[in-house]
Amino acid sequence: MPAPENETRLDAAALASLLAPGSGWTQNDDSLTKTFTFKGFKGAVAFVNRVADAANAANHHPDIHLERYKTVRIVLTTHIAHGLTDADVDLARTIDAAERPTGA
Repeated sequence: MPAPENETRLDAAALASLLAPGSGWTQNDDSLTKTFTFKGFKGAVAFVNRVADAANAANHHPDIHLERYKTVRIVLTTHIAHGLTDADVDLARTIDAAERPTGA
């Protein structure tokens, strides 16, 4: 079965927009990384759960690292493409939206 189209192409302009100064996202070789810091453990874990739900919905699963009880580091890459694709950029934007729960 071929990979979905968003896992085989990369819109360079969309990637550049995501990596704009102040966004918090950085490119490290073939991955995107961002660190999120919360007030405490429960906030960090709630965010991890929102990211997990979004990743499952997108069928695109990042590495999620819970560090120092209130810090979450997300690493995105498309394994099938051995690098970055539109799926990573799309999920990064979704993760940014999930940083704060609706109504917060």
